[in-house]
Amino acid sequence: MIRIHLTAADFAGVRFAARPAPLQELNSAFLMLFRPDEELLFGNWRRRLLTSLPAAVEPLGDLVPALEAPAFLDVFSDSLHEGLDTVRATPADVVRSELERVNARRRSPAPLWIRDLHRGDASAWQVLRRAQQAAFEAVLRPVWPVVQDLHRAEFARHALTVAEHGVGAALTELVPGSRLHEGVWELDAPVEQDVRLGGRGLVLVPTFHWTGHPVVADVPDGPLFLTCAAGPGLPLSLAGAGDAESALAGVLGQTRFDALLLLTQEHTTSDLARRLRVSNATASTHAAALRGAGLVSTVRAGKSVLHRRTALGSLLVQGRRAGVRTGPAGGAAPVVRQPTGDSGGRTTRALG
Repeated sequence: MIRIHLTAADFAGVRFAARPAPLQELNSAFLMLFRPDEELLFGNWRRRLLTSLPAAVEPLGDLVPALEAPAFLDVFSDSLHEGLDTVRATPADVVRSELERVNARRRSPAPLWIRDLHRGDASAWQVLRRAQQAAFEAVLRPVWPVVQDLHRAEFARHALTVAEHGVGAALTELVPGSRLHEGVWELDAPVEQDVRLGGRGLVLVPTFHWTGHPVVADVPDGPLFLTCAAGPGLPLSLAGAGDAESALAGVLGQTRFDALLLLTQEHTTSDLARRLRVSNATASTHAAALRGAGLVSTVRAGKSVLHRRTALGSLLVQGRRAGVRTGPAGGAAPVVRQPTGDSGGRTTRALG
């Protein structure tokens, strides 16, 4: 059981990682690669990867004896290059103590390059950097756009839950089966950990290559990172990029997703309604829901109300291009689904 103790101030310091972390996602993928269960869904994926990994990746196996990795590999930068630099910048005493910890039960002598890394040899660090870079290219690069899309969808889901139900509800929804009782967030895990935040902050990091229990990383002089399983629960090569393209729309609801795409520029409520082909009241309801999640801002200008996407809203649709068609009057209008009687479409049900 993992128990995270949160004060009222700690709840204000909970945040969701804005972007996926390449090296942490890679760590999760390797955990899943060598996990013995879920053969039906992951067996072919494991066999394909194990037979296709380049030789440059092999040193990572030396670094993780008995599937226990040194803590200096837990890096949460959203840039691969910066993450690799962060690993290299680990203090020498931390590298030594972590290598000694994970190799304590090794029955045979550690490989020469590991002993060189223990001494701080520059060439050993180059071996590690090449191994991590090669592993990312082989395992994650082909599906990285899918990871990014899925992360945006989880980001949106979390933001909407916080807006509608509060941080506590968002935490328990993020990890199904977890419980929040009197300021203690309890998560099922095969380890016993009690963590008190003490004002450091808590960063929630979804991973799309791991289906097991949450994993805590207690970074020195930094926030607590909680990595938890998310996404489709199967290899992303099977999930398909086409499904990922609709992931964010599935969370927001298609009409609200279309509204978010339109609001890169200011629109009045009536103009938004016309472009979405819904009533003014429905457009106002959608704008209010997006505003409550921090995705849209609204200001009054005379008799009109103007809506525009916020920086957070832009982050969620970053890199997407709206699918548009020309309306009967010649203006561009997003392709929207037909309403089903629930405030303009599928969105009320999707958000509730």
